[in-house]
Amino acid sequence: MTPESSGEAPGRGRLNGRRILVVGAGTRRSDDPDAPIGNGRAIAVLAAREGADVACADIDLDAATATASLVRADGREAVVIEADVTNEADCAQMIATAHQALGGLDGVVANVGIGLGGNLAGTTADQWDAVFSVNVRSHFLVARAALPVLDEGASIVLISSIAGLKPGSRLPAYDASKAALFGLCRHVALEGARHGGIRANVVVPGLVDTPIGRAATQGRPSRAATRVPLGREATAWDIAYATIFLLSAEASYITAQSLVVDGGLTQIG
Repeated sequence: MTPESSGEAPGRGRLNGRRILVVGAGTRRSDDPDAPIGNGRAIAVLAAREGADVACADIDLDAATATASLVRADGREAVVIEADVTNEADCAQMIATAHQALGGLDGVVANVGIGLGGNLAGTTADQWDAVFSVNVRSHFLVARAALPVLDEGASIVLISSIAGLKPGSRLPAYDASKAALFGLCRHVALEGARHGGIRANVVVPGLVDTPIGRAATQGRPSRAATRVPLGREATAWDIAYATIFLLSAEASYITAQSLVVDGGLTQIG
């Protein structure tokens, strides 16, 4: 495993002077003594390591606070925001708070998602609505609130899943909601291009070794037997590096695209 994949590589200054909001910056609580870092926390920490000040937003205040401590340990400013992304007012206030506290915003990462239900017959209408509220509606609310205040040339990154490309989760609400993010991203990118060249892209993780990933494996043990062409699950750092790339000036001519980070699983697995 490379130093990047293990989270040990030094920063390269790719986000120097940037101000980034990470929605879902905490890591799910786990009793696992060897619990890995989650995607949102890895993204926030790596953004700081690459030179950005970071607003860490999460419904779990303690988790967001823990992430902010890691951001500060990397020498950057951190802001903690408690927010429920299913609440329209919370989403608007989250953007306003991050913008004011950081003195502007150059990037927003929407890293929230849940899975409920079972197969079609095992999924209730209420479960379907709850999943779409978190997995799609919240991203719309965040993007809608962010576009008017983001600085010129800013970047929005939505975190989806390969479940939006193929029905691997066995959860129709989850799969459908993750697929919906591609359509939402294209529209955000269209409006953003006309609003100061703001870009919008999607990172599409495959199997990732996070606390949520391990919980998913407990619920569906066959997940652990999936043969990934590159021979392992991703780490949260792998997802973070893809996200940082899309936030950075290195991706200044990339918008309305989806970057799949799955070790080749969807194409040659």
